[in-house]
Amino acid sequence: MLVRAAPRASRGLWRDAFRRLLRNGPAIVGLVLIAIFVVGAVFAPIIAPYDPTVGNLMNSMKPPSLAHLMGTDLLGRDEFSRVLYGARISLTVGVVAVMCGLAFGMVVGAVAGGAGGVLDAVLMRVIDILLAVPGILLAIAIVAWLGHGEVQIIVAVGVSYAPIFARLLRGSLLALRETDFVLAARSMGASTPRILMRHMLPNALTPMIVQATLALATAIIDVAGLGFLGLGPGDPRIAEWGEMLTDASRFLQNAPYLIFFPGAAITISAIGFNLLGDGLRESLDPRLKR
Repeated sequence: MLVRAAPRASRGLWRDAFRRLLRNGPAIVGLVLIAIFVVGAVFAPIIAPYDPTVGNLMNSMKPPSLAHLMGTDLLGRDEFSRVLYGARISLTVGVVAVMCGLAFGMVVGAVAGGAGGVLDAVLMRVIDILLAVPGILLAIAIVAWLGHGEVQIIVAVGVSYAPIFARLLRGSLLALRETDFVLAARSMGASTPRILMRHMLPNALTPMIVQATLALATAIIDVAGLGFLGLGPGDPRIAEWGEMLTDASRFLQNAPYLIFFPGAAITISAIGFNLLGDGLRESLDPRLKR
């Protein structure tokens, strides 16, 4: 008689986390919201009914209608088309900036948490200084120093988030240094770089992934904030959510829709990343494993 093997109690951390994520309603809502903006950004040339840089003064300041779903601005440019193309810049710059900040922060955090001693103390004092400055103020200072442009914004926002990732990874590594599997690897003669790369870093990635997802929401707001302050890409023809808010602020009384639609895009995209980040945090928490 054949005896069937008992089913595995666990399918692995990532597979179990993915299953819990799919059962998390708010996280799925956030994922859908993000997907809508990503699809709109990628297929903007196909979806947008008008060229976002070309306007018709005869259609200046038209309210929302069937011809212009979100109305037109002062130069007669279609607001819906500009919101779609603005998603390209805001999402791309926000995501790339967070990835750059994550990479730089992980390098600093890994060196500090893995080496310890004087190097750890020096690096953490530098991180403390950067954390003492509000992120948006640090980004404004960097953009003012480097000049306008998408690359400059990416560097500015990335640098402002790097200390957060560095501090988080360093704390996770310090907590892992005295765990049994690390002590066992050290007793078997494994070198410090090998222990760090093969044993400690893989077990410290979960909080970094969650923090990066949550940081995307605030990064999009920061990018829009820099544009609102006049520190955006610099080309007035380029559609960018923050600069669109700046242009529309003069017409708050007469044409509130010019502020409503780009503002709603910023808010909804940030909510989407926040919902997804919270869902990832709950899904990757072993204490919530069922």
